Amino acid sequence: MITKELTIGELSERSGVAASALRFYEREGLIHSRRTTGNQRRYHRTTLRRVAFIRASQSVGMPLSVIGEVLGFLPADVPPSREFWVRASECWSTEINARIEKMERMRDRFTECIGCGCLSFEQCALVNPGDELAGQGPGARRL
Repeated sequence: MITKELTIGELSERSGVAASALRFYEREGLIHSRRTTGNQRRYHRTTLRRVAFIRASQSVGMPLSVIGEVLGFLPADVPPSREFWVRASECWSTEINARIEKMERMRDRFTECIGCGCLSFEQCALVNPGDELAGQGPGARRL
């Protein structure tokens, strides 16, 4: 007979996620457990799919708060399906594209600085961007 519930150790081992992270996910409302009479956590087997969804979502840069909002649409013991993942990724594609555009702008803006290694306070736009007060000489200027 296959049990429908997992201990936190079993869930950790099967998912590859540390027990401390699983407890954090639970505190954040991303996963849930029931408590035994001895106050031990028991997770429904479908929690494995939820944890996989969380990890995959994190791997593309989604913050846990956003992941939690999406998981909030699923009933407690229902695992994320392929269709659910497709809908979530469609919702997130705008945010992911915006992040990509931001990173491309950063790359293009700092093309001259990346890899130069100078880190000069007088010249480097990465270390000292737009330093207008430098023209007034050394020392504090806004006291």
